[in-house]
Amino acid sequence: MGNSITISNGKLNVPNDPIIPFIEGDGIGIDIWTPAQKVFDAAVEKVYGGQKKVEWLEVLAGEKAYHESGEWLPQQTLDAIHDHLVAIKGPLTTPIGGGIRSLNVQLRQTLDLYVCLRPVRWFKGVPSPLVHPEYTDMVIFRENTEDIYAGIEFQAETDDCKKLVNILQDDFGARNIRFPETTSIGIKPVSKEGTERLVKAAIEYAIEHRKPSVTIVHKGNIMKFTEGSFKQWGYDLAEREYADKVFTWGMYDSILSTDGIDAANQAQEDAEAAGKILVKDCIADAFLQEILLYPKQHSVVATLNLNGDYVSDALAACVGGIGIAPGANINYATGFAIFEATHGTAPKLAGKNMVNPSSIILSGAMMFEYMGWVEVAKLIEDAVEKAIASKRVTFDFHRLMDGAELLSTSEFGDEIIANM
Repeated sequence: MGNSITISNGKLNVPNDPIIPFIEGDGIGIDIWTPAQKVFDAAVEKVYGGQKKVEWLEVLAGEKAYHESGEWLPQQTLDAIHDHLVAIKGPLTTPIGGGIRSLNVQLRQTLDLYVCLRPVRWFKGVPSPLVHPEYTDMVIFRENTEDIYAGIEFQAETDDCKKLVNILQDDFGARNIRFPETTSIGIKPVSKEGTERLVKAAIEYAIEHRKPSVTIVHKGNIMKFTEGSFKQWGYDLAEREYADKVFTWGMYDSILSTDGIDAANQAQEDAEAAGKILVKDCIADAFLQEILLYPKQHSVVATLNLNGDYVSDALAACVGGIGIAPGANINYATGFAIFEATHGTAPKLAGKNMVNPSSIILSGAMMFEYMGWVEVAKLIEDAVEKAIASKRVTFDFHRLMDGAELLSTSEFGDEIIANM
């Protein structure tokens, strides 16, 4: 058996034979995990020639865990991730409306994985609705533990909800609850500490990867004390701790406005001339327009939980869909990190060996980069791009490409390996 990854002084210590827990996932997890593991092992062997090797440790969550143990997220799974720091997972089932709460949210909150990291770039040959998908190259830092997704909710017409509505109306003068007798209530916590660690991670990433800008995306014009504070705390952190490395543009107006694009370009030029990263902000709804009209204006993005969910999926659609979008949930202080397929379980397609495994494969590439095995990550990404460019693809791309050859899930995995 291999050895555990550890962390000291904020730096990962990765042995040559790290134990990495994996969760196969529900639905199509059974289809995508096996070829993904083959790709990972082939890439590590290709780069390190047997000097390094991953020891995979299966742990259970979701339907498979429930059927075997009666628990959706067994403590043994949490213990394994805690012991080994880095893990990877397929998609997990969550019933809508009732029953268990999201397992993904539960994992993020239990391990305090405060960054949802979603890089978005176009791979040559991927069908896209955009004329220039190659202009889209962004990395999303989505706050993972606060906001509406914190799960502080009260069902309409319950005693707890009635009590809370009465407190809001009687003690705080909240007269704009339009239908108090039938209103459900959700609480939106946004903290200074949560904001600062998220924005700090985004700025550190931009510095390390030499990205030109960090955009704070918010709806602070309406939610002034939550999202507005998120914006201001982000700027304050940037100016206090990175004064010599960033240039803040605190008067940012949407570049959709008159002369907005000229002002944006000038701010970027001023920052680059000073050898600094531009930190700016953008209202969330305007941002959803700008990623279509002016994607080159944005590089690293820092945003809250709900906005980040919308933005991540919208950007994935720009470059070919969520089926190939990678993702990770990370705590940079403790080292805990779970890399994941970002799509759903697609139970109707499960067991048919036909879906695209690129999301979990590219998430694995992110995992290797996080571990410091950068050559492995690059090899996987390049091999995926070569497979797509050669038009030997799974059905999702096959139906959108002219002259493409249809491959099964496992065949596509083999094609990636052949392109290493």
